[in-house]
Amino acid sequence: MTRVLVTHADEPIGRRVVKNLYHDPNVEVIFALGSGPPPREFDAYLAGSEPRVTYTRLDLAKHRPVHDLFHSAGFRAANVDTVVYVPRHGVGTSLTTPLLGGLSERTAESRLLLQHCLETRTIQHLVAIGSAFVYRLPPGNANHLSEDSELNLDPNVMPEVRAWIDSDMIFHSEVHNDRLRVVLLRVPTVIAAGGYVYLHPSLAGRPGSRVRALGFDPICALVSDKDVARAVRAATRTPVSGIFNIAGGEAVPLSMLARWTGHTSIPVPGPLLGMLDATERALGIESRLGAGGGVHLRYGFTLDTDRAAEELGFRTQYRIGLARAGDGSLRLETASI
Repeated sequence: MTRVLVTHADEPIGRRVVKNLYHDPNVEVIFALGSGPPPREFDAYLAGSEPRVTYTRLDLAKHRPVHDLFHSAGFRAANVDTVVYVPRHGVGTSLTTPLLGGLSERTAESRLLLQHCLETRTIQHLVAIGSAFVYRLPPGNANHLSEDSELNLDPNVMPEVRAWIDSDMIFHSEVHNDRLRVVLLRVPTVIAAGGYVYLHPSLAGRPGSRVRALGFDPICALVSDKDVARAVRAATRTPVSGIFNIAGGEAVPLSMLARWTGHTSIPVPGPLLGMLDATERALGIESRLGAGGGVHLRYGFTLDTDRAAEELGFRTQYRIGLARAGDGSLRLETASI
């Protein structure tokens, strides 16, 4: 039986992961962490004298709270053997604001979590959700990327993608660890029911105005949040370590992705994108238009998922299509294949 810790369980993908693991007969206990109060849907999980799910509020980017958690009597009693790192992604979160020492929040979380997993002898397995936007994108839309494709190590990469790359390299460094099995899942844009979009560098967050490079409309690979949760579940069962692309069968142009997830897509000339990016960096603010100057606004990609099928036994079970919202507009929705 598996005893699992799940981070950021109060955010949308985290909630989905907890729900999927809760219905897995091989999972005995779920130790859920979040930055806010427990989600309302956790009420049934937390009920009873000996619930299978416990919930703890914690700032995962700060050393002292994380140290205290991993050395607490409650954590030791839980005897956790598997850790699932779900990164922050909910609306209103600050993903790249530098902390003390210049690290992004995501980088600090990744480093602290890995450190304590390596030091805690009961933990044998670490599953981390990463981003497919870490890959270097050559010009064009014909980029079909495998796990062996190059990472984007351009020093001028936008801060959001830089945080993903730093996190990726932290987990990647321990993939061949003899004691701790590490599985890194690289996912593209995540679509949830109702047309919500997560983990896209320029579209995540509340619906609003977003920019794209004039003359470009890059293809965006998609995956359902339900399939992300299923991939995590498959990874917790695997005896192997490694890096795996996780994606659905659909890919759409950025302009359509923006429109169908409730955003307004504004074509902007390339030089102006650069000026917006430079202004935001100089002012130390995060982009509200999703500018960033990233190559993902110009060049698209799809993902090769053969390795996940062969080694994890994972294949997507959900498709992403269009449905009418209550106001009559078309929105992306997920449905079983």
